[in-house]
Amino acid sequence: MKNALITGICGQDGSYLAELLLEKGYKVYGLMRRKAVVDYGNVEHIKDKLHLIYADMTDLASLVNAMRVSDADEVYNLAAQSFVATSWEQPLATAQIDALGVTNMLEAIRMVKPSCRFYQASTSEMFGLVQEIPQKETTPFYPRSPYGVAKVYGHWITKNYRESYGMYACSGILFNHESERRGKEFVTRKITNAVARIKQGTLEYVELGNLDSKRDWGHSKDYVYAMWLMLQQEEADDYVVATNETRTVREFVETAFGKVGITVEWTGAGVDEVGKDAATGKVIVKISKEFFRPAEVDLLLGDPAKAESKLGWKREISFDELVGRMVDTDMELVRREIACAGIQ
Repeated sequence: MKNALITGICGQDGSYLAELLLEKGYKVYGLMRRKAVVDYGNVEHIKDKLHLIYADMTDLASLVNAMRVSDADEVYNLAAQSFVATSWEQPLATAQIDALGVTNMLEAIRMVKPSCRFYQASTSEMFGLVQEIPQKETTPFYPRSPYGVAKVYGHWITKNYRESYGMYACSGILFNHESERRGKEFVTRKITNAVARIKQGTLEYVELGNLDSKRDWGHSKDYVYAMWLMLQQEEADDYVVATNETRTVREFVETAFGKVGITVEWTGAGVDEVGKDAATGKVIVKISKEFFRPAEVDLLLGDPAKAESKLGWKREISFDELVGRMVDTDMELVRREIACAGIQ
């Protein structure tokens, strides 16, 4: 039996990864930050199968203790301040967690068990103002947010520890991956949650930002499998994990509404553009300057050729199925809310 330690275990990726490792017979440890009210997030349903340790990415002593307690053979560093918009509001906190936090975790491993294998969650946001299309492992980085900048540091310090200390440390440069467990502050979940509410009459419209941003969207469950594969190789390396397909936010909106039988018609231009229900003429999508980034990332498209050839990884869940899963889940959640509120 292997021991695995997951930072960020309560999040979207952490929960899917924990399920995968439990299925494979691992003893799974996870880091949690102490809060006034205990919140298990996305691992509520499996909390009794996990070994949870209180620690913080900004506190090296707590990470050293976590390594001693877990005696981890594999560490998956998924903890992050991961919402891009918040990184402009909290740039220093983002740097402390997403950049220096990676160094803290690597130091804890080096001090306690240097043979432990380490996975760093890098991100397509490091490419930012893209220098080539599609983006691959050798594409230069040009981050366009404090989040992207911090993640570049985390990526390079991982590579540095690999080359300086001979540690098995690798990074997965994951492009946008969503799921039914995505936080509601992220645009994809914001859309599917709004679709469910609009369909069931508890919301009139949703406000969004740049509809023309293009993203490479996959499902989290597929992507955590790639993480695991990276730590099973003979030698550590870095890999892009993506679908090699790009779609606009507008296409995501249209697909999501289509899942509940609503066709979106667009009128106007720029911030005056609106999306209407083709059947009723009601406005269901509005554009707000509030949701535009200070520095936009217009296009992300990943080339997963290396991951597919060397890891044997392949995306299983299509874009259409991804959106369908998210809409179906939110439709059920809204139905339950309505039932609990006694609204018929």
